[in-house]
Amino acid sequence: MRVLRRTLGTLLALGAALSCTAARGDDARPGDDPPAALAPFEGLLPAPVSVRAAGPGYAVGPGTVIRTGAGPGEEVRRVGELLAEQWRGPSGLPLPVVGGSDGDGIRLRLDEEAEGVGDEGYRLESAPGGVTLTARTPAGLFHAGQTLRQLLPAAGPGTVPGGTVEDRPRFAYRGAMVDVARHFFTVEQVKRYVDQLVPYKVNALHVHLTDDQGWRLAVDSWPRLAEYGGGTEVGGGPGGYWTKEQYADLVAYAGERYVDVVPEIDMPGHVNAALASYAELNCDGRAPERYTGTKVGFSSLCVGKERTYEFVDEVLGEVAELTPGRYLHIGGDEAHSTPAADYEAFMDRAQAVVGRHGKTVVAWHQLSAAGPAEGAVLQYWGHDRTAAAEKAAVASAAQAGHPVILSPSDRLYLDMKYDAATKPGLTWAGYVPVERAYSWDPGAHLAGVPESAVLGVEAPLWTETVATRADWEFMAFPRMLGLAELGWSPAGSLGWDGYRKRLAAQGPRLDAQGVNYHRSPDVPWS
Repeated sequence: MRVLRRTLGTLLALGAALSCTAARGDDARPGDDPPAALAPFEGLLPAPVSVRAAGPGYAVGPGTVIRTGAGPGEEVRRVGELLAEQWRGPSGLPLPVVGGSDGDGIRLRLDEEAEGVGDEGYRLESAPGGVTLTARTPAGLFHAGQTLRQLLPAAGPGTVPGGTVEDRPRFAYRGAMVDVARHFFTVEQVKRYVDQLVPYKVNALHVHLTDDQGWRLAVDSWPRLAEYGGGTEVGGGPGGYWTKEQYADLVAYAGERYVDVVPEIDMPGHVNAALASYAELNCDGRAPERYTGTKVGFSSLCVGKERTYEFVDEVLGEVAELTPGRYLHIGGDEAHSTPAADYEAFMDRAQAVVGRHGKTVVAWHQLSAAGPAEGAVLQYWGHDRTAAAEKAAVASAAQAGHPVILSPSDRLYLDMKYDAATKPGLTWAGYVPVERAYSWDPGAHLAGVPESAVLGVEAPLWTETVATRADWEFMAFPRMLGLAELGWSPAGSLGWDGYRKRLAAQGPRLDAQGVNYHRSPDVPWS
């Protein structure tokens, strides 16, 4: 009876919407205040490129199947199985995955010639006979499935509203960064984060694996890095590290969900855990004590020693071998104990090592003043008060062809407090409430960096003050959802008034997943 009432309610709302559609007959951007015709779609987040409501929808029920098309499409079959796995628990339905494309149900259609969707986009068409998801790539089909999940209730069966969604991302890179060096977190916790992010089309996971306080990945050629350097964390806790097998498992898990892992081995600063593990990495041959505080800028590899570059080559080589993605992050920020000339010399050689191992360099934006290698990606973490000369160096590099990932600390650093009442977190970049995290345009944020040079956006979560899963989630959500929309949705669809309504509609879904999120008073949570 509850299902019947819910279905009738949906149909009544849809009928009112359709009468308005007939009168207007137009497309609308979900970032605007949507007309009544788009009521069934207005909660989608990120906001799609276009939506058109049209006729009755498809009722998902016990007989619904997922059809993966004709032919040998193993990857399409895998996408279908993964989508079924995501939906079965919340819906309570069996959702078998079958081959072929004839018949009703959820139909996955791979079409390399599909227009208007790009490499990650899709078209979703819903009618009484079923829902058809069309994309050029399996990644696009997967993203279409995430949109379909949002068109169904957070729990139980329901009806997918009738109409068409056409969608594609604005930026290629939409990332989250996790710092497991300051406080150690397990691979299982990071996998949980991946599962929380993929419904919103995040496609990159930057993992900060090393810092002064801990080294978190086993390296066969330098075993004490993890065994000794991984044995503590901020505050003096036991720390921990991932085996190579555990890291590879995370990389595979994320990759199956179309999320690329970007590992970071920070250098030449932020290296006390390495220096404490191996005396030979120090210029004076003496290893310092392990560090459990939160200061930065006091450590440096010994740039003049050839043994340092053997270390760099062997460590980065092992990490590159474990990582199928194209990027390898080498840090490069806050190297205050490395003289400028030494910094330039070191980064030249470190970038060459990355290239020899078949990867593309990513580094924090300080590399812009020290000669980025061809194709190197700069990650900008400055803020409104960052010196003009520093911003200009980034702009100059961007104009020379270096892509930029935007992570402005006063917008996207998830370790910044929401307000004075927030218990975990820091304030050096200012408070970052939900509206501030969302209300800016990546395509026009940094003077001299055109939108064409912006590879994408990334929200880092540093963990100096974050030691539990509950605090991690509280600081990340809901601000990560704003990052997802900024990275995916067209500029014309952005706007706080529309976004806060879409964000509110995600509350029941976050609740259903057990996410410990910040209930911002500026959002009309349902």
